[in-house]
Amino acid sequence: MDDDQRYRAVLSRDSRFDGIFFTAVRTTGIYCRPSCPAVTPKRVNTRFFPTAAAAQESGFRACKRCRPDLTPGSPEWNLRADVVGRAMRLIQDGAMERGGVSALASAVGYSERQLNRLLTTELGAGPLALARTERAQTARVLVETTDMPMADVAFASGFASVRQFNETMRAVFDRSPTQMRAMGHRATVSGVPGTITLRLPYRAPIDLGQMLRFLGDRAVPGVEEYRDGVYRRTLRLPHGPGVVELSEGSGHVLCRLRLTEPRDLSSAVRRCRGLLDLDADPRAVAEALGEDPLLGPLVAAHPGIRSPGHVDPAELAVRAVLGQQVSVRAARTLAARLVERFGEPLESGPDGGLTHVFPTPERLAGADPAVFSIPVARGRALAGLSEAIASDRIHLGPGCDREEVERCLVELRGIGPWTAGYIRMRGLGDPDVFLQGDLGVRMALEARGGKATPAAAAGRARAWSPWRSYANHLLWASLQDATAQDKEKEAV
Repeated sequence: MDDDQRYRAVLSRDSRFDGIFFTAVRTTGIYCRPSCPAVTPKRVNTRFFPTAAAAQESGFRACKRCRPDLTPGSPEWNLRADVVGRAMRLIQDGAMERGGVSALASAVGYSERQLNRLLTTELGAGPLALARTERAQTARVLVETTDMPMADVAFASGFASVRQFNETMRAVFDRSPTQMRAMGHRATVSGVPGTITLRLPYRAPIDLGQMLRFLGDRAVPGVEEYRDGVYRRTLRLPHGPGVVELSEGSGHVLCRLRLTEPRDLSSAVRRCRGLLDLDADPRAVAEALGEDPLLGPLVAAHPGIRSPGHVDPAELAVRAVLGQQVSVRAARTLAARLVERFGEPLESGPDGGLTHVFPTPERLAGADPAVFSIPVARGRALAGLSEAIASDRIHLGPGCDREEVERCLVELRGIGPWTAGYIRMRGLGDPDVFLQGDLGVRMALEARGGKATPAAAAGRARAWSPWRSYANHLLWASLQDATAQDKEKEAV
């Protein structure tokens, strides 16, 4: 988009662009989301920024009316495979708090100077400023929607000191944390003591019920549970385990977190957003896939369909191997046995049906493949994959090179294209993976009159790029629709 196109989006108050770019007004010193309900500024007084951090670096403060810091993230960061995209995913996951600029630069294979130049050129802000904005956004949510002491909020958000926290909040929001709490506490959601309750925004529409059922159908006993529309699971976080509960709210996802360390809040929220694909642009997906003769009816039948990710790529990788050539139900059973034998019990004791954190690659790498309750060849593949992840020969973090990861995966014994593609799609959050060899995908294509050979399916799917992961889910959903219709006929 050029600036004239951006201004037209502001004139129409188009919420599709919230979080994709930010509008700043020279005469007021304020920056807003494109859909801000305030009087539209004159074109001559308007500036546009790709990130909130860039607007803040230029001296603008966040609008108190439209609250641009509470918009969903840009879908661009999931799409992009370059250094900037990888760095942004790492920053959002809290990498700066854990290791600083040097660790971030090392993770993407650049020097600190090169990385700073790249980010500043493309995003208008360097890694320190981008991380500062992430911390401020997290802190604002905690200040306004929880009763946490301000010192706890400061450290949970990643600030090094309470003084730095106070100074940043005043600079970004033009109010002290105490003033923000007094004005924002009306939005508090009641919850269990010790639980942090948040509202996770998204771009409408969203088929959240379908997505939670998808996760529930694959829920591993002891690690996950799904009941009455509520999905719960344990989390392995940098500073200790946690538990999350996700359910449908009114225009948002209701997220309840119990953390060992409040410092893990940003990482936990980022992983939950990735799990539910909350930064996606569903209208862009619908526009790209809706015109296809085969997928168009499915897009209309499933508005807002998402491509669920995962909270732990290593866990997803192990489960993908367990799921080779077996049903979803059988894969759940195998994973439950693995958790019971190798999982880490929750230190605080069982939490409902949640009892364990999924086993680490290090634990599985040292195990005898014969004890995995699967064919020996697949057990060796599982042990080999776990060893490669544990030794960092294969790195599955948010800043990894997806192409390189897929190449390394298929080089491992017992890891085929389907397994590598599934890990890339869900574990790494890639929106453009097509599983042409998947049995369900082939069955759905045949049912809709399409050619189902892997080569023919892959050829047709090229037109669906860069949203081929969503095509997989649409095709899988069509099989569920057909099954439901058959059951209705039998009932009649």
